[in-house]
Amino acid sequence: MIRTHYVKDLTSNLGRNVTIAGWVENVKELPNLRFVILRDRTGVAQITVHKKESPKELISLSEKLNLQDVIAVEAFVPEKQIAKIGPEVKPKSITVLNKSETPLPIDITGSSDTQLDTRLDWRVLDLRNPRNLAIMKIEAKFIEGLEEYLRGKGFLQVSTPAILGGLSEGGSEVFKIDYFGNDAFLRQDPQLHRQLAIAGGLDKIYDLGPNWRAETSHTPRHLCEHRACAVEMGFISEEGDTERTEEEMMAAAFRKIINESNEEIELLGAKLEIPSTPFPEIRFPEVYDILNEYGKKVLFGEEPDREGEAILAKHVKEKTGSDIFFMSRFPFNVKPFYVMRVDEDPRWARSVDMIYRGMELSSGGQREHRHPKLMEQVKIKGMKESEIAWFTDNFKYGVPPHGGFAVGIERTVMQMLAVENIREVCLFPRTPERLRP
Repeated sequence: MIRTHYVKDLTSNLGRNVTIAGWVENVKELPNLRFVILRDRTGVAQITVHKKESPKELISLSEKLNLQDVIAVEAFVPEKQIAKIGPEVKPKSITVLNKSETPLPIDITGSSDTQLDTRLDWRVLDLRNPRNLAIMKIEAKFIEGLEEYLRGKGFLQVSTPAILGGLSEGGSEVFKIDYFGNDAFLRQDPQLHRQLAIAGGLDKIYDLGPNWRAETSHTPRHLCEHRACAVEMGFISEEGDTERTEEEMMAAAFRKIINESNEEIELLGAKLEIPSTPFPEIRFPEVYDILNEYGKKVLFGEEPDREGEAILAKHVKEKTGSDIFFMSRFPFNVKPFYVMRVDEDPRWARSVDMIYRGMELSSGGQREHRHPKLMEQVKIKGMKESEIAWFTDNFKYGVPPHGGFAVGIERTVMQMLAVENIREVCLFPRTPERLRP
């Protein structure tokens, strides 16, 4: 490896020789000094070049550095640190690993307002902005927190298929692909295969991966490709069991970020707190009554729109102080065939959404595991039994009560950090108009 240490390691290596590597973020000139600011993914370091005392080759090379040149620096870390911008090192040699052209096509310092589309055209450069790096770090920490919790509770990570031979959710918002001359589809959600894993005896599983929706939506909260942490578990009593797991998982992930990402939170100015459990819950048909109090009319048997979710979030915040809550027992007519209905009143499904700061982050609940009732619901939804038999036939042979949920990664981070556009929290976003880079 070219480097021996990251910038974050320098303060614990005072009085030692190191090699650091990264990009030239800035060069500052003083009468007798030249400060080269180097950035790697852990922070910035100040490389102090003495114009009279340093070797001539070093002085000459540092004078020719461009912004975003990639360099490696062999240096000494002085015991006495006086730099105001990151730890200071005194260079012994500077090696230019790659030169950058000038001028840069976009301003990555954030000092000027570059349009988001232009920034995404040059996403590689855009990611070098410290704020964007901080977003990616927090997103990684969020996923890490989810996984730590799930593994600690005995959940097994699985990888469900991304290519499906049929539609799992129905509708037209799917990407059709050619599969050796046959029609296939990119999954909207790994829902049905998670259920089959439970039927196969895996009991408690989670799947981290991409999902696709061919929506022609251009809103700041939609992507054609997004990531989710999808959880499924067997032998549950009712949908409340999935809620308890989901809220504990979310609290653990928030705790992970707050405890381990202080610098990134401060840089982004984010306001985060560990959500208290249990999360508040609002059930249908009470949802209609609450919305009616705020002057929002939703037809009985329908579900709230985006505005309705925001109103419910405001209501919960005023009543409980919580930014996050569950909305449950949805009308069955707006949910897929595989959800379990409430036996005592089958108008309602044991289906659960999690809302955070006014936006839906996950859907889930209890699934129907009884084959006769599952087939009844297939008919109700107008589906062809032959086309879904690959899934439903397995329920003839002893499937336990089960349920789960899928939490959208990008949407959660977007709401968590109060970012206005979901494209900002996606490494390389895919939207109706964007397929590159």
